[in-house]
Amino acid sequence: MDKLIILKLQKNFEDYANEKEGVNFWFARDLQNLLEYEDWRNFLNVIEKAKIACKNSGHDVNDHFVDVNKTISMPKSASKEIPDIILTRYACYLIAQNGDSRKEKIAFAQSYFAIQTRKQELIEERIALQERFEARNKLIASETELSKLIYERGVDDEGFARIRSKGDEALFGGFTTVQMKNKLKIPSKRPIADFLPTVTITAKNLATEITNFNVKKENLNGENSITHEHVKNNKRVRGLLIESGIVPETLPPEEDIKKLERRVKKDEKNIAEYSKHKKKLK
Repeated sequence: MDKLIILKLQKNFEDYANEKEGVNFWFARDLQNLLEYEDWRNFLNVIEKAKIACKNSGHDVNDHFVDVNKTISMPKSASKEIPDIILTRYACYLIAQNGDSRKEKIAFAQSYFAIQTRKQELIEERIALQERFEARNKLIASETELSKLIYERGVDDEGFARIRSKGDEALFGGFTTVQMKNKLKIPSKRPIADFLPTVTITAKNLATEITNFNVKKENLNGENSITHEHVKNNKRVRGLLIESGIVPETLPPEEDIKKLERRVKKDEKNIAEYSKHKKKLK
């Protein structure tokens, strides 16, 4: 495809974009013209296929396809209302995917909305990743502090592992760390927290922070007394979760935080390279 054609198509698609509260959307009538569908009824057939694809992908169709009426001008200063549809970026992507890719503009739309949709997904993934990272790093810090505290109070590394495991058992309703790893299919040598949702990581951190505070405040010494304190705090935090309808041992595992980090960085690099290439065309 000629560079000038690419730039023109890109400008057309961006010029027809609307924005409300930071969310981009297109009108179906505009997209019909951009994709060169002459007949509205034929274009509706493509939209219906896109709705089916949207539903099959687990999304709420009503979130991406919103029926509206549009007033258009007629001869002799008259006007009439015609049906239209507000489309999200994802809806436009699905419509393009269900079009004839042999047509130049539809082929462009497939690429354009795929990139734009992936950018939005990447932003959402980056936010979720950042939240999990912050929670994970706080837990690492609090567990490191606990390790130092109990070492000063006569507990070795093996004792620390037992204390932490007893805490997990209290938090997860009787399931030990090993049992939870088996339940969630987590590799035995990987930290369980790398696969937990943010709420559970935060819960573990809160219990550990309270343990650290009370170990220092009460000057607790020895494995037994510190274990009792840590178990007590994990049970209390579990109680808070249960009151909120959250049962930690029943929550599904999240994607490996290390793997997620690598994938997000890779996608960010790919999109950056695409954007750089696009600038060179100008």
